[in-house]
Formats: sequence, structure tokens, C-alpha cells
Amino acid sequence: MSEIFDETNMRQILGKYIPAGQTLLAGIHAVSNETMITGVYGKCVRTESRLIPNENGSLIALNKKKYSAYDVYLGITQDFLIIAECERNRYLYQFDDAPNVNTADIQEVSSDILLTDIGTCFSLKDIQSCMIKKGWMGSVKCFVTMKNGSYFKLMLPKLGGLGGGMPHHAEYREAIIARLSACS
Repeated sequence: MSEIFDETNMRQILGKYIPAGQTLLAGIHAVSNETMITGVYGKCVRTESRLIPNENGSLIALNKKKYSAYDVYLGITQDFLIIAECERNRYLYQFDDAPNVNTADIQEVSSDILLTDIGTCFSLKDIQSCMIKKGWMGSVKCFVTMKNGSYFKLMLPKLGGLGGGMPHHAEYREAIIARLSACS
């Protein structure tokens, strides 16, 4: 559990999801109390663990949900919000193989996508709303809703854990709150 509160570990995990040309500006440990990720993928086929590109594939709508609290790393780059789980978790996956959607919402699959990697990187421009309010013992509650209907109920703790493994937590937390507040 202590490796969760380690800035080096956090940077490595967030680094896997940072788009090319972007730099991690701030990252913290947070808690996701509820997650609902939606997406529509085209020209692909679904296996048990991934979406695979296929020119003759179909449209697949995905809802990825989790209704219990779990540890995440929350990071921001110049243009993206990154939410990565600290430890592997299980989600409820629901699929619709014949969705009725707007073609603008379809993401064409060009390479294999692990289901576990879906919903980790979001453009800050795609944030529809972000409600921020004070929580218990100095924490901050953050409800982020994306334009595609995905949402996250996050809790940003005041402290970055015991032992000093996240020395920049307070500074980075304020930077994340300021950036998300600007998206509202």
C-alpha cells in the first residue's frame, strides 16, 4: 500500500497514458468514488479483454462502470486529464453491438485497445462541467462530467499519505484544482 503514496511510482503509472508531445504538469493520489466511462468504437471486434481493429468490424458502444471507492492517480498535462488506477480493479462492462449514435462520437480503432486502458486520458476541452466543493478534513470533492456522458466522482485528499513519499502533493493538488476549475 505504501508504494501508492510514492511520487516516482505515480509518475511511472501516469506516464503510460500521457499522449505524445505532452508533459505531466501535476499529479496526485486521489480516490474515485464512482466512475462511469462511455465510448463508441468503430471498425473493430471485441474479445474478452480488448477491442481489435477490423475493417469489416462493427460499431461497439461501451459503458465501463465502478461504484465503489478505489485509489487513482490524477494528473494533468497541457491539454489532458489523466486518471489511472493505482492497482488493478474490476469494472462492470456493458456492451451494445448495435448502438444508435451520432457519427461524430465514433472513435475508429486503429490498434488494439485493452479494455482496462479505456477511460484513462481525456482532453481538457471535452470536460463539460466540473463541480468542486470542500470535503471532510480538508479534502476536496470533484465531480467531473465529460461531453460524451462519462463522469468521475473524485475525492482529492489534503495530504499525500504518510512517510513523505509525495512531497509535492499540496502544490500539485492546487494546480489540478485550479485547472479543473477553469474548465467549468
